Amino acid sequence: MAERAFGLHAVEELLRRQSASVSCLYLAKGRDDKRMQALLKIADSAGVPVRRMARNKLDDLVPGRHQGVVAELGAEAETGSDLRWDEKQLLQAVDGNPTALVLVLDGVTDPHNLGACLRSADAAGVTAVVTPKDNAADITGVVRKVACGATESVPLVRVTNLARMLDQLKDAGVWIYGTAGEADTDLYSADLSGPVALVMGAEGPGMRRLTRERCDVLVRLPMAGAVSSLNVSVATGVCLFEIQRQRRVAETR
Repeated sequence: MAERAFGLHAVEELLRRQSASVSCLYLAKGRDDKRMQALLKIADSAGVPVRRMARNKLDDLVPGRHQGVVAELGAEAETGSDLRWDEKQLLQAVDGNPTALVLVLDGVTDPHNLGACLRSADAAGVTAVVTPKDNAADITGVVRKVACGATESVPLVRVTNLARMLDQLKDAGVWIYGTAGEADTDLYSADLSGPVALVMGAEGPGMRRLTRERCDVLVRLPMAGAVSSLNVSVATGVCLFEIQRQRRVAETR
């Protein structure tokens, strides 16, 4: 089955940044508004072929809300459309970097959550996002749509051994902060102004034992209401922007 991206914003970003990865653009018949005309202009400039299809045919191509736009990815997609790093590139990026910020997702399997986390990571200036290769979501059309272009701007590092990767980050001078509801330290009391790897566990089980053992500090989000926890992508956004807030405060001192 061909890999596809869908949704106006996700496809537009894909055409602007990695047009070589798009083998064909499918558009809904009858939709010719300004946004669609702008998309057609970008596709024409990039030399991407366009086909018009009935909306119900587009519905059959992808599982989510496509807004009348689906991009089919060709052979270039595997190596070119998404920004991927290997472990060596990640360690080079954080070594000696006082503003290194790595988001580690331990066992996040829902593609919507991965896409939302990547979008927040882009907005917060994250250096890279790390996930395990097993039992974790990878980039798909759904992820690209939710991420709204962040799959092409935020490096994703998929690792075989997450615990070992955390040890290597610590050796490079990065402090590992894990999130846990039962932690004694709340997010706003922790010093997050230095080089940080923020570890977010999967909803329900949280971080795995070996991951948890690698954390230098465990922090919790103070919850004022009846709900005991947040969706992992929401919690990720809260944590990332608290890190950025603390860094801005530190810069003014």
